[in-house]
Amino acid sequence: MTTSAFALPAQLTMAVAAAAHAQTQAALAQAPGSQPFTVDAGALREFDTSVLAVLLDASRTCQSRGSRLAIANPPAKLSQLAALYGVDGLLGLSPA
Repeated sequence: MTTSAFALPAQLTMAVAAAAHAQTQAALAQAPGSQPFTVDAGALREFDTSVLAVLLDASRTCQSRGSRLAIANPPAKLSQLAALYGVDGLLGLSPA
């Protein structure tokens, strides 16, 4: 089974969230419908809760297409932020 992948930028804050959301959705639109979609979060260095909104929307898009979202290389702070907001289970993240 192949997967589609998309890399998040180093910065994903409210100031750039709309652009990151659009890029993520464009990548999802190009991905095979039923294949898992992997978001590589390894480059994230500066982020706020906007990253959770982008990832949750990507997850909803995947679910509506019969696929799933996988997050690769999440920084520990991303997992901690997701746990703080109670969405770590929805995103498949666990606090480090």
